[in-house]
Amino acid sequence: MRKRRGVSVLVVGAAGMLGARLAGRLARDRTLAGRSVERLCLADAVAPAAPAGLAGELEQVVVDLSEPEAAERLVADRPDVIFHLAAIVSGEAEADFDRGYRVNLDGTRLLLEAIRRHRQPYRPRLVFSSSIAVYGPPSTDAIPDDRERVPATSYGTQKAIAELLLADYTRRGFVDGVGIRLPTICVRPGAPNRAVSGFFSSIIREPLNGEEAVLPVPETVRHWFASPRAATDFLLHAAQLDQAALEGRPCLTMPGVSATVAEQLEALRNAAGDGVLELIRREPDDGVLRVVSGWPRSFDAARAEALGFRAEQTFDEIVRVHIEDELGGRVGAAEP
Repeated sequence: MRKRRGVSVLVVGAAGMLGARLAGRLARDRTLAGRSVERLCLADAVAPAAPAGLAGELEQVVVDLSEPEAAERLVADRPDVIFHLAAIVSGEAEADFDRGYRVNLDGTRLLLEAIRRHRQPYRPRLVFSSSIAVYGPPSTDAIPDDRERVPATSYGTQKAIAELLLADYTRRGFVDGVGIRLPTICVRPGAPNRAVSGFFSSIIREPLNGEEAVLPVPETVRHWFASPRAATDFLLHAAQLDQAALEGRPCLTMPGVSATVAEQLEALRNAAGDGVLELIRREPDDGVLRVVSGWPRSFDAARAEALGFRAEQTFDEIVRVHIEDELGGRVGAAEP
């Protein structure tokens, strides 16, 4: 095999919102960690879209990572950097126990094993998208990286187990792993997904488009957020971190904004005026509230910040990012 001058990148979960944004950035930037992107492989269970502007070779693969030999196919060409974003979201993982473990845990282990069993020497940088759901019930204090992980959902449990696997495979030298615990990504563009947290985006996204949104929890509910733009930056930064700087702890919590629903709505009002709040329809849902009440509310991300990760400082910034990136810089909501 010819020696590459550039970098070969594999994105698993490339058809999702974050995977598509990452692919677009790689295509536009054309470099990663100071090397040109020579080859980009986009893989998902449904066909990923081709990003515009890619200078290097592009491959699009439809594959279920949890199926036998799927992972071996994906690493056959020895990608230098692998972004593992493939997962089913929290609500779906809670509703379908078997599928949650098959996709979120078994798929991850099969990928790690495919790398380990590949002809050596092969030790790619593996960036794994974990979640703040690995932590349990809320704390009155900001949760540090070394807080015990006691997840309150199956999704959080699956991510926590995958973090331990990533750390062990990294310790043994099979992969060069970095796990990033993502905040709830808000405001997510496009149609709602089955994540329990989806309403956090809907109550901003739909009113800005002149549409009604349902709020199922009280305005006092507090959560941890970052924008899709910040999340994409997290992934790209993780791909070039010095492993030695992680000091044997390859998983870390990303920075974000701790905000209540009331603060979200105030940021919406600041961006689009008082009238837009009339598009919020309050429909209390005890099931959603029960799940959300078990999620952490605030984090101490000093470790990640010391390593160069950055996010928004206020929820107003998060709303502005959505308006800039998804609405062309203009609010499209009509007066209700």
